[in-house]
Amino acid sequence: MNGMVIPGTPIAVDFWSLRRASGARLFFLSHLHSDHTVGLSSTWSRPLYCSPVTARLLHLRLQVPTCWIRPLEVGQSHVLGENEKVTVTLLDSNHCPGSVMFLFEGTFGTILHTGDFRYSRAMRDEPVLRGRHIDRLYLDNTYCHPRWALPSRQHATRQAIHLIRTHPRHLVVIGLYSLGKETLLVDLALEFSTWVVVSPWRLEQMRLLELPDVFTTEEGTGRIRAVDVTDICRDALVRWNKLQPTLAILPTGRPVKVTHPNIHLIPYSDHSSFSELCEFVEWLKPCSVIPIVKGDLCQAYFQKYLNPAPQTLPEPKIPKLVRESVQQQSKKKGQEPCLMKRAVQCSVPRGVVFESPEKCTEKSEELLCVQVAQQNYCESACSLKKDGTCHMDKGKGEEEMSGEHRNLLTAPRAPSLPGDLTVALNTAYKAACVTDTAKMEAPPECGRL
Repeated sequence: MNGMVIPGTPIAVDFWSLRRASGARLFFLSHLHSDHTVGLSSTWSRPLYCSPVTARLLHLRLQVPTCWIRPLEVGQSHVLGENEKVTVTLLDSNHCPGSVMFLFEGTFGTILHTGDFRYSRAMRDEPVLRGRHIDRLYLDNTYCHPRWALPSRQHATRQAIHLIRTHPRHLVVIGLYSLGKETLLVDLALEFSTWVVVSPWRLEQMRLLELPDVFTTEEGTGRIRAVDVTDICRDALVRWNKLQPTLAILPTGRPVKVTHPNIHLIPYSDHSSFSELCEFVEWLKPCSVIPIVKGDLCQAYFQKYLNPAPQTLPEPKIPKLVRESVQQQSKKKGQEPCLMKRAVQCSVPRGVVFESPEKCTEKSEELLCVQVAQQNYCESACSLKKDGTCHMDKGKGEEEMSGEHRNLLTAPRAPSLPGDLTVALNTAYKAACVTDTAKMEAPPECGRL
């Protein structure tokens, strides 16, 4: 399975497990090969985006309801999504009929997902890719190793033609997967002026793909026959050669164990070779490369081609509680807090306050007199009752204080010696404080503060 949910986006490509793709809301199918459709069946019930060719094959092959299939024109940009808008452009991936690459653009940056692809220099002519900044490149890394030096498909076709010509009396059987390499069959049919015999379901598919009329289901009418790749084996070659000399061709770039001398491998591949991958990445210069095929880490090969520009990441989402708190603080900005309240708030931790400090008001009132005396600042008046206790008159401002009270609050603080403080208080409040000289040995209650 080569599908994935792209992190930081609502996008899933070739990924059909809804249970494991809970964050995905936009589902894309790059092409119809079985390793990219695992989990996709007639029970699918979400909008699915793909190319028009893949859309037709999808309903034919997997019976996905047409009401959920959303074909998008190749080469055009489409805006999808409701809450989070995503712009997607489909580009021909040169892999098999209907296969596409996806160029995604959104708040997450710019992402190119190649799906399975075979690079060609004609891709440089794509206007949407020319000079485009790519943050993340999800790359088909099937042959991402220096040992994979594959020829072009045109060169591989010429190899197949030469092989068939050197066996003029042999029937030719070509092993294929359910989709792909149709161009090779057409080229061979035109080169040797022969029909290509296929199964009924493959003939229906060829007609759906609107390929040249070189295919038939009538046995014995053509020299070339297309079969499933699993039908190419030793027992089959022995059986076919008893009837007529038969040559089997496996067009693939993968290593295959040959079990019969009449089985021939032709390096015809629908995936990019290693040198083509390097040329593609060097031309595109993405900020990062992420391999599509799991377990094959190939980023080291492309490190020298990467764009040093920082990768565009999704903007962090601010939790609602934090957002409301910031808004409340911004509304209060410009309002100078009361000096007394500022003293009360000094014990509140800095940062976002999730619990209102008003819940601590009652507890703070008990220490209010202590805080005023320690700060030696206050917007309230501090007066002494005749019994020597401290009384906070919150209703009076400094302009309403008596002269004696104002002098006491604004005068420089006396040295912190009990005797001196006692004398100063006795002088200022001799009418209010107790005159008993024996009691003056200890300062009044507020004097202790």
